[in-house]
Amino acid sequence: MTARLVAAARWLLFKALGAVFVLWAVTTLIFFGIRMIPGDPAEAILGGPGSQASAEALAQVRADYGLDEPLLVQYFMQLGRLLQGDLGDSYSMQVPVSSLLAEQLPPTLVLAFLALVLAWVVALALASWSMLSGRGAAVISSGLEIAGAAVPHFWLATVLIVVFSVNLGWLPPVNTGGVDGLVLPVVTLALPLAGFLGQVMRESMLNAATSPFALSARFRGETERGVLFRHSLRHAAIPGIALSGWAFGSLISGAVVVETIFARPGLGRTLLRAVTDRDIPLVTGVALVAALAYVVVMALSDIAERLADPRVAKR
Repeated sequence: MTARLVAAARWLLFKALGAVFVLWAVTTLIFFGIRMIPGDPAEAILGGPGSQASAEALAQVRADYGLDEPLLVQYFMQLGRLLQGDLGDSYSMQVPVSSLLAEQLPPTLVLAFLALVLAWVVALALASWSMLSGRGAAVISSGLEIAGAAVPHFWLATVLIVVFSVNLGWLPPVNTGGVDGLVLPVVTLALPLAGFLGQVMRESMLNAATSPFALSARFRGETERGVLFRHSLRHAAIPGIALSGWAFGSLISGAVVVETIFARPGLGRTLLRAVTDRDIPLVTGVALVAALAYVVVMALSDIAERLADPRVAKR
């Protein structure tokens, strides 16, 4: 028991240190990367280049926000504020970044979570169908998975809007605030991910179907359907569970495109606007929240993988 507690404590410490490193790396990359974009942050604070701010006003803003300090000094000043939990105020909107994130985070999390669930359902359905319906089904499902994994979000979103909004009129092309406005964005995010997960799980199912426990189950009189759903499926799901953290991260990044196309509120549209406006505090806040969500989901997927396969905890 003591050995298990020590191993669990070591694992938690490793995850915590990894999370700190990821957040520091994201902060550093965003800080220096956004300063490579042409333009003056002081102008963004005063309303952009079209504001025609005077030189005195620009100098005052630089002094107020510490933008007249050397770059490394600004970097360590920002790190100090972040360590105190202060994300600062948005340059372009003049409101606290924390309040903006609290407003924009839930729609993105809902979109990503529903897309992940749908991707799992589609991937499991395709993989199971290919295993139970013969070689023809395997070829068709493999083709669908490859096509789904390769299709870009913007192209898929455009096709779905043309088919289901313009031609059929079944679903709205933009956000309506209701469930119907969620369908096309969720499908757009889910189908490419389902293609990737489906390939991984189908390969795992093929390996599980020829393993000793599956052969033993067949020897006891178990049907192929019983072998699949009672024995192989759990083992085949383990690689998919391990990839769910990465998958959630890809969904968060894909939300930038999807939220923009479907005019949905969320972190994606907020990040795009912040980068365009050189809104450094808002860009940093969005990136940190997205990175933190990714770290949390990765930890949860690790826990789920350990519960599904106790051998993982012994490595």
